[in-house]
Amino acid sequence: MARFASFREFYPFYLDEHSNRTSRRLHFIGSCGALAFAVAAVASGNAWWLLAALTCGYAFAWVGHFFFEKNRPATFRHPLYSFAGDWVMFKDILTGRIPF
Repeated sequence: MARFASFREFYPFYLDEHSNRTSRRLHFIGSCGALAFAVAAVASGNAWWLLAALTCGYAFAWVGHFFFEKNRPATFRHPLYSFAGDWVMFKDILTGRIPF
């Protein structure tokens, strides 16, 4: 298992694990859904929406990994860096740095 001294060191590995365009799109859709559920949690005051947010985000991402990337999600080996990577990749897609 690779060790990373920093997120800056991890992120190129993370992007390599997300080279399939369909997988990246699924990650993006899952992140959008997660944000919508998080807003619902805040708006309603019902924390159960946060469970829906996590489920949505990870379900779309894992479909991308298992069916399109054909690799094991980095979440299992590097959970914190992977979570941060999801949101940095989301931002990079929004800003056009990574193709959608």
